[in-house]
Amino acid sequence: MATAVRSANPFRTLVRHRNFRLFWSGQTVSLVGTWMQQVATGWLALELTNSAFMVGLVAAAGTVPILLFALPSGVLADRSNKLRVVRIAQTLMLVEASVLWGFTWSGHITIQWLLALVLSGGVLAAVEIPARQSLIIDLVVKEDLLDAIALNSGGFNLARILGPTIAAVVIASLGLSWCFGFNALSYLAVLVGLALIRLPAPDPGAAAVRHPSAIAGMREALRYVRNDRIMWILMRIVAVFSVLSVPILTLLPVVARDHLHLDVSGYGMLMTCYGVGATLGALAIASQGGRLRRGATLTVSSLGLGIAILAFSLSHSVLFCGSMLFVTGVAVITNNALINSLLQQRVPNELRGRVMAIYVMVYIGMNPVGSFIGGWIASNIGAARAIGGMAAPMIVFTLWAFNRYSELRRA
Repeated sequence: MATAVRSANPFRTLVRHRNFRLFWSGQTVSLVGTWMQQVATGWLALELTNSAFMVGLVAAAGTVPILLFALPSGVLADRSNKLRVVRIAQTLMLVEASVLWGFTWSGHITIQWLLALVLSGGVLAAVEIPARQSLIIDLVVKEDLLDAIALNSGGFNLARILGPTIAAVVIASLGLSWCFGFNALSYLAVLVGLALIRLPAPDPGAAAVRHPSAIAGMREALRYVRNDRIMWILMRIVAVFSVLSVPILTLLPVVARDHLHLDVSGYGMLMTCYGVGATLGALAIASQGGRLRRGATLTVSSLGLGIAILAFSLSHSVLFCGSMLFVTGVAVITNNALINSLLQQRVPNELRGRVMAIYVMVYIGMNPVGSFIGGWIASNIGAARAIGGMAAPMIVFTLWAFNRYSELRRA
């Protein structure tokens, strides 16, 4: 009976763990501001350049540093106080958002400044995300890890719903620049939450860990992932999906305006459809607890992701495109939560920061590759065709991966 109660309550982990509750609450509020900025950044790039390629390039600028610096940042996370790293990085992100607000509000923003500021935010994210991902297990217990990851993803996507909705209102009433201003203010919430977290003190009697050089530490983590059959295929799935699925979001402003003939409010509505799906998907995972058949669920969600994106690209109906974005949101969050938990449950603590850095490097760092390719294809044949053309090989890869690695379906 206790197990049934546990699995039926998706918010149990928030109730049970004070540190995770503080982390989740502040992070979710801050992410509302982040998604407001995301909407404004894509639309601002389109206004400044009227170029689908530049929209993709701006999106890529925020994630290229993650591809380059996430793994060294994972070494830093394994050798440092993870909570302190997250606090410092979030403070600097507040500064970056404030500068972007000032430039846009004063009318001095150019595409060059926008690229530079988005790039600087990407550098900070490259340092912060591996530390934050590997910190989650310290905020809960291992048996609640999947629930915590799902709830963390749910908060991210709850913000994805609220952020674009609020952004549309703010843009209409106050102007585009204030999306950046509200993002800067939202960082105060996460900084307060991080300041209130109290982790157990390290065991003073524990033997000092001797670390190899940074290069040797990175090689050790890469060898570990490469030699674990399940981890290796999971990382390749993440890489392929990160490249081939990202254009549906990075090119969404172009599709909304040119393909579906919507304004910025309509674009925000489409983003909301995606966020609703992702949030409900996260809550569904958290509510299942230990009953979830992870391998079978991952198989279905992976195949469903490619099919939904392909269907989206073929439609001119706003209602149908919104429903396919909803399905895409469910599939993406399901994949992310399951793959993240499968990786974290297999990795030893001494390698956690580095392995999660590899995951972040592949999951987020490969996005600019997809954004760049999608933007280039879109500039030649159109955004909708670019999205569909990249979804088709993703479906083929999914069928191959889950057939070739049949043990993944039973994970």
